[in-house]
Amino acid sequence: MIQIKPVSELRNNYPAIEKIVQNGSPVYLTKNGYGSMVVMSLEKYAELSDDIELKLDEADKAAALSDVRLTHDEVFGKYRR
Repeated sequence: MIQIKPVSELRNNYPAIEKIVQNGSPVYLTKNGYGSMVVMSLEKYAELSDDIELKLDEADKAAALSDVRLTHDEVFGKYRR
């Protein structure tokens, strides 16, 4: 279940927020009714960033083995259409 809390909850009830994120769920914090930030455990953050780092490393290796270079428009143009 998505946890949405006002940012003041982080200040006023840190242990409750900590317990939620330690159980693996992110907490979405709002300020004046608008999204402000997301709090998550270090383990969840590492999972997300490790996947990204792995994909970037794979892309670097593929680029090193190929002479083909694409422009920004060639890569992202088809997704914009």
